[in-house]
Amino acid sequence: MAKRDYYDILGVAKGAPADEVKKAYRKMAIKYHPDKNPGDKQAEDNFKEAAEAYEVLSNPEKRQRYDQFGHAANAQSANGGGYGGGGMNMDDIFSQFGDIFGGGSPFEGFFGGGGRQGNSGGRRVARGSNLRIKVRLNLEEIANGAEKKIKVNKQITCKTCDGSGAKDKSSFQTCSTCGGSGAVRRVTNTILGQMQTTSTCPTCNGEGSMITAKCNVCNGDGVVRGEETITINIPAGVSEGMQLSMSGKGNAAPRGGVPGDLIILIEEVPHESLKRDGNNIIFDLHISFIDAALGTTIEVPTIDGKAKIKIDPGTQGGKILRLKGKGVPEVNSYHRGDQLVHINIWTPKALSRDERDLLEKLQSSPNFKPNPGKNEKNFFERMKEYFE
Repeated sequence: MAKRDYYDILGVAKGAPADEVKKAYRKMAIKYHPDKNPGDKQAEDNFKEAAEAYEVLSNPEKRQRYDQFGHAANAQSANGGGYGGGGMNMDDIFSQFGDIFGGGSPFEGFFGGGGRQGNSGGRRVARGSNLRIKVRLNLEEIANGAEKKIKVNKQITCKTCDGSGAKDKSSFQTCSTCGGSGAVRRVTNTILGQMQTTSTCPTCNGEGSMITAKCNVCNGDGVVRGEETITINIPAGVSEGMQLSMSGKGNAAPRGGVPGDLIILIEEVPHESLKRDGNNIIFDLHISFIDAALGTTIEVPTIDGKAKIKIDPGTQGGKILRLKGKGVPEVNSYHRGDQLVHINIWTPKALSRDERDLLEKLQSSPNFKPNPGKNEKNFFERMKEYFE
């Protein structure tokens, strides 16, 4: 099923300011919050959908790319997984956007609720930081897509303790302050009745347990510095400055938390003879006056190799020949741009005595007098045709 438009999900216009987007997300999050809709799978899906939309639209860079490329910019698949906001779980949502309500769940202080428990029992889940790398692509790789294997130096899970930070499985004890929940609750009497507030346990920092003996390799952090080879499948049609993200491929999080993302910045390597203009490819072809007058067949470079084009007799300088489908494809689309061959008539700068004599004889010939017909397009008409 096709993804819904993020603006439609939150019910805001495309040019809505950031505070309006935040307000709309807060309204949706409260409406579909798991605490308000226990056991309602559809409400949970709507909650996740709204969080995914807000993740993109609340980030100026992601929002700009989304406005330009739609879901293709922030939701490209790498290795069959998801770029961008897709596949968010509850831990992701609450760790990233928990402060949208001013701290914690908006339902903890009302209804006598105990707050969100989920699979982690209310414990705080650490999140690793994101990594940013540049990937340089030539025009052929951009047009056809590419697989890149890149070694990334980052925080990785400690193999000795499997990321737990403890010396062994018995080197843990339940936090005595929060009883393993990772949170402490306080009940306050107000004129409206009892109000319950929840905060992260200060003793265990929300983890619910304490390490009694630390791993001697990572010193209790659960992560160490290391190198990982990551395979990145880059789709065809990306462009300079576009950013893709691979979920979970950033720095590992302390003690079994959620790893960060790998942000991939696309950098185009200029081609020696072809220039990119959106999805079209531009090539400047210089031909001699003789070839323009008599006509010829010439090979020109394209992204896919060489292609032969026919130069009709009497071809004028400035003419643009279009090679259909020889450009760059759109991201996540079957549509492909064209290659535009711009004809330039090369005028010799130095002539021999014999060449000069020959041209002077032809100079007075009526066929060599400029006489553009009514069907000849001027510069502005050619440019209009090019942009259309």
